[in-house]
Amino acid sequence: MAKSDNIVWHDSKVTKEDRQKLNNHKSAVIWFTGLSGSGKSTVSVELEKELHAQGVRTYRLDGDNVRHGLNKNLGFSPEDRKENIRRIGEVAKLMVDAGLFTLTAFISPYREDRDEVRELLEDGEFIEIFVNASVETCESRDPKGLYKKARAGEIKGFTGIDAPYEAPKNPEVTVDTDKQSLEESVQQIVAYLKEKGYVK
Repeated sequence: MAKSDNIVWHDSKVTKEDRQKLNNHKSAVIWFTGLSGSGKSTVSVELEKELHAQGVRTYRLDGDNVRHGLNKNLGFSPEDRKENIRRIGEVAKLMVDAGLFTLTAFISPYREDRDEVRELLEDGEFIEIFVNASVETCESRDPKGLYKKARAGEIKGFTGIDAPYEAPKNPEVTVDTDKQSLEESVQQIVAYLKEKGYVK
């Protein structure tokens, strides 16, 4: 809820559709969700590189990066996680309005929170990518050493160990990083974007 009644939305004379036309592509949020170590950031970085090479305007929001600035006052309690995702959703919505493909890489463990971001956007502007990998695979990768710390009790409430992860029920795309190469995962997403008419 807004804390003031004295705020009014000011429309621009340049619309989202005008920006999309200038860019020669649609705009949407590509929301990567999955366990820590599943490959969300890795796939999103490579996808952005591929889309950029094709002349698609993008911006990538990564979980750790956002916590350096916009969300540096938030921890990892369920309430803070919810607020983290809410803020990201609002930023992503602004970027979609700016005509960009916004790639977000967040564990975003709660289905309800992801659905609330979807509700912020117009139909077709939220593309949920489930980066599917088993806890065993993620733990074997453990790029940040977080699973080791969680197992040692140094991190409490770690998703997949002692906090839940709610997998998407109907994601637009599922990439199985247990089985697929990075290139296969990226091309699967690009194929989806082309098939659905987001990019040419």
